[in-house]
Amino acid sequence: MPEDINTFPAPTYKDTVLAPLFDVAKSHFWDDLMRINRAHGIMLAEQGICTREEIGAILAELDKIEAETDPGGLTYTGAFEDVFFYVEQELVGRLGVDLAGKLHTGRSRNDMDHTIFKLQLKQRLDGLLTRLSALIETLLRVAEENRETIIVAYTHGQPAQPSTLGHYLGAFVEVLLRDFDRLAAAEGPLDRCSMGAAAITTTGFDIDRARVAELLGFGAVQENSYGCIAACDYITGTYSALKVMLINIGRFVQDLNQWTGFEVGHLHVPDAYVQISSIMPQKRNPVPVEHMRLIASLGAGHCDTIVNAMRNTPFTDMNDSEGEVQSNGYQAFEAADRLLRLLAGFISAARVAEDKVRAHIDAACITITELADTLVRSESISFRQAHEVAAILSKRVTSDGASLATVDFTAFADAFAEVMGRQPTLTDADFRRAVTPEYFIEVRERLGGPGPKALAASLGRYSDQLAARTAARATAATQQTKSAALLRSATHDLVRAAGNQD
Repeated sequence: MPEDINTFPAPTYKDTVLAPLFDVAKSHFWDDLMRINRAHGIMLAEQGICTREEIGAILAELDKIEAETDPGGLTYTGAFEDVFFYVEQELVGRLGVDLAGKLHTGRSRNDMDHTIFKLQLKQRLDGLLTRLSALIETLLRVAEENRETIIVAYTHGQPAQPSTLGHYLGAFVEVLLRDFDRLAAAEGPLDRCSMGAAAITTTGFDIDRARVAELLGFGAVQENSYGCIAACDYITGTYSALKVMLINIGRFVQDLNQWTGFEVGHLHVPDAYVQISSIMPQKRNPVPVEHMRLIASLGAGHCDTIVNAMRNTPFTDMNDSEGEVQSNGYQAFEAADRLLRLLAGFISAARVAEDKVRAHIDAACITITELADTLVRSESISFRQAHEVAAILSKRVTSDGASLATVDFTAFADAFAEVMGRQPTLTDADFRRAVTPEYFIEVRERLGGPGPKALAASLGRYSDQLAARTAARATAATQQTKSAALLRSATHDLVRAAGNQD
């Protein structure tokens, strides 16, 4: 049977668009819709656009609607277009259109929608920053505990130089602190309220946009009303910053994957984070690492979906930036939350396999950079000459299957004489000390290096930076609490003044 094309909504449109969007709104946007209804109503009363008695009666019924409604239990019937009209029709049914219809004075679903979307993203971003702070704190603790735990640092996938786990984690902490700042910067446009823009050009009513922003917990008003509706950079900026964080974490996780491989084996994963094979009894599979990599990739993909949905769209009001794309984006936040929690647990549990690290340091001659540096200082030769001596020695050591720790001193002396035409003044004891990973790390006390004092200072600064960011978040949270209390208080006062509450 052909569908009815004269009555809204067409069944196909209802099933494919309106019903799914209704489910999104009731799941994510109900609470913020009710907050906006209250804040806007309070402002209308305070500005004298509606009487206090009128708004008091409306707010009282909004309280009842909220108390009596389970949003999750609502089913889309097509009797109303969306959740906004559902609430409006509930008010009309209780108060009559002559009173209930006054609440929508000086506003539009356009400014309401973008305000709701910003409130939702603010909430999710706040939760993400809290979780990110916890991860950074965990990394700093593990770094402090492992300031002297020697690891192999790689370049181009090959063993390069010795460092410490604390130094390595410090590099990752710096990245995450920058990710924190990028996400916090993305919060700036989210903290600008769109209410008062109405459809796109504001209104002729004497509304107070700043008051609504204050009641909703925004830091300020987004000034240009056209931009409030058309500019979606608050969306693209948020998901771009989130994607960068997920990419950065994915790169770190890829190192963990390499380190846990059997052939490398630099990271021991305890049984709590290991899955077994159903057929191969010898297998220890650290699959949480794979899941972290996968979650990071999926989360970045969700971010791409949102940013790409904005591509080549018109600079105006459009559905491309609204409910469906917003709810899809929340999957990126869910992925990020899972990833940050799993990484914090994993990095706390894993341990460096120091015997494997030591064996590979010996086999790969990765301390020889310091031997070259030592020759420059002790033999008064150029670094290029010292580099040539070290290169000859390393080739001989590796070709013989030996190590710098055990190689005969004469092999070094011969390499030195081959380049310089004389014997070195460096003694056997000096040579042995120069090629140890402990000495390699000990002398690298420059700013940002792995030396004990330099690393301790760096980790201390990172802790201070995290504390400052955490304190700023706490101040913002306090302001949100105050705004919520202000909204409740103003609602209560108007409802009581209208004689709708004892």
